[in-house]
Amino acid sequence: MGNSLVHSQLHDVKNFLAKTITAIGDFLNETTISQLQLENEEDVNYHKLIFSTLRKLAVYSEEGFEACTVILQGDPFQKAAAEKTLYKIYHQCIEEFFSPKNDAWFENSRSAYTGKNSIKFYRIAAEQIQQLVKSLEGEFQRIREELEYYETDYRTKMIQSK
Repeated sequence: MGNSLVHSQLHDVKNFLAKTITAIGDFLNETTISQLQLENEEDVNYHKLIFSTLRKLAVYSEEGFEACTVILQGDPFQKAAAEKTLYKIYHQCIEEFFSPKNDAWFENSRSAYTGKNSIKFYRIAAEQIQQLVKSLEGEFQRIREELEYYETDYRTKMIQSK
């Protein structure tokens, strides 16, 4: 890929991460589990799991944002570093959103064909959480489609360099 295309994608991803950080940060700063008025201990524990995933996503997004900022400020533009960063963002942010390691929710891949939201919760999640995830999903899907290239390209480059 050319430098200008990688540069453009990095800039786009940086903007996406900034919006993600704001949305998740605002939610986490304004919402507590006690405010959700959950009915039982199982619901409380499930929502703690969701909050943990959201905190992880916020941290990964902040790290990715900072990496994008550093690379975009560099002169000359470091294409290899940019590609590695986009690969890392794909794995840490995008994959964590669609398939969190702690199984807070999951992606129903069949939903993508119906035009509906693909993130499904294992239990009933508070309305505020459902709205947050729905509001983020479209942009996460768009960025995933843009960055899928790095999934295969970066691995191929790593294998070839050995």
